[in-house]
Amino acid sequence: MQPGEDAAMEAAPGPQEKYHLITRNLQEVLGEDKLMAILKERELKIYWGTATTGKPHVAYFVPMSKIADFLKAGCEVTILFADLHAYLDNMKAPWELLELRTRYYENVIKAMLESIGVPLEKLKFVRGTDYQLSKEYTLDVYRLSSVVTQHDAKKAGAEVVKQVEHPLLSGLLYPGLQALDEEYLKVDAQFGGVDQRKIFTFAEKYLPSLGYAKRVHLMNPMVPGLTGSKMSSSEEDSKIDLLDRKEDVKKKLKKAFCEPGNVENNGVLSFIKHVLFPLKSEFVVLREEKWGGNKTYTAYEALEKDFAEQVVHPGDLKNSVEVALNKLLDPIREKFNSPELKQLTNAAYPNPSKAKPAEKGTKNSEPENVVPSRLDIRVGKVISVEKHPDADSLYVEKIDVGEAEPRTVVSGLVQFVPKEQLQDRLVVLLCNLKPQKMRGVESQGMVLCASSVGEPRQVEPLDPPAGCCAGERVYVEGYEGGEPDDELKPKKKVFEKLQADFRVSEDCVAQWKERNFLTKLGTVSCKSLKGGSIS
Repeated sequence: MQPGEDAAMEAAPGPQEKYHLITRNLQEVLGEDKLMAILKERELKIYWGTATTGKPHVAYFVPMSKIADFLKAGCEVTILFADLHAYLDNMKAPWELLELRTRYYENVIKAMLESIGVPLEKLKFVRGTDYQLSKEYTLDVYRLSSVVTQHDAKKAGAEVVKQVEHPLLSGLLYPGLQALDEEYLKVDAQFGGVDQRKIFTFAEKYLPSLGYAKRVHLMNPMVPGLTGSKMSSSEEDSKIDLLDRKEDVKKKLKKAFCEPGNVENNGVLSFIKHVLFPLKSEFVVLREEKWGGNKTYTAYEALEKDFAEQVVHPGDLKNSVEVALNKLLDPIREKFNSPELKQLTNAAYPNPSKAKPAEKGTKNSEPENVVPSRLDIRVGKVISVEKHPDADSLYVEKIDVGEAEPRTVVSGLVQFVPKEQLQDRLVVLLCNLKPQKMRGVESQGMVLCASSVGEPRQVEPLDPPAGCCAGERVYVEGYEGGEPDDELKPKKKVFEKLQADFRVSEDCVAQWKERNFLTKLGTVSCKSLKGGSIS
């Protein structure tokens, strides 16, 4: 029996039971009274939309399991592949790739739903461009733009639309289109993550001004990524792709932040809570007999308590997640192993590191394969700083980069930065250089610093934006995708070739070829060394 069919086999659930199924595990509901009133009269019509941008990752199982709940409650569910939104959001999906990425999303979302037993025949699938280019919809976009203020449009998209230094007008249109979708899909409610809340309240404010009804809004919690921040398609280390090989799953989980006893910002625990428990209703920690043997948890709170008390070890937790996750992903991998879907995947998401070099004489031409996404640059927190025992000009630092243990890093900063200014500071660390011994101490990374051009020489460590977490990915604007090399080969000189174009702008922002270094919270900068080099 498929999940979703059991409700039909039993007596039809009443309004209160439907309400419970629809709202369980949600973080927030806007319009609870209206929701109950509809359920007392008829079935709820609801839609979930996804912009066809980066590859869907395992956190997408959270809305998928909720869609199963909606079907059990008798809801009429529409899934919107928001292709036009993907283009409007700072061109996250280039126009020439839009059709390919939409087809990829259709196939992978359907494969996810099938893997958890959701019957596809009970769902309606729609593309945004099926109706968003119509005369009526376009006229409503103009009508909406005549009453919406720039302030409200920008505020509504702040948590969803990519924030850049010079935003495009298209990003201001995004919230209005999402609001109009509720009317044109003829639904009672929209479902999404809590990061959509500002767009939802925007829709509640402005749809009535066009004579359209205010809808109910249902919000899921956001799932932290493996680095402790939001799980994101644009941050490779923060998420596990649905088509990742088993060895990639192992590698990403090994890197994941999972400090013993720490239940705050713990991406592995959060993944169990928000993905594995809702799908399976239990979780098995796999352990050797000498450590107590396997233990089955039927309540997440009990697992969290044991982890906090260090009854469950991070290594056992990661290994258990790896096994459970691969069981979930195997049917999707098998489906996408067909030649047709392999070709679609490669066409929709071409590897930037395999792009052909620009023709000779064209602007910003660069050697093949030498792209910033190959660098594993992360936010680090300096845990300790000591003088090198055998070198007066060197510090030996312990730096947390979101791994199980801090890295040992040797830096030549003694003459430039006092010890107390490094202690507990956030820095930017290049993590995939080959480890190298410096006066007898192995250095496992490089602290990236700005240097002045003239004399006397000045050096300042680069500063991530305030609020960043240790382990968070740092990337170059326009090169958010792509997997970093496991280790940069010294003979290839990949870092050296890229580093030749590292500069500090006149606004003290770190750049490569005038493209900013970024985290999800903003630009990487230095304190004062305008026009300096970075090494």
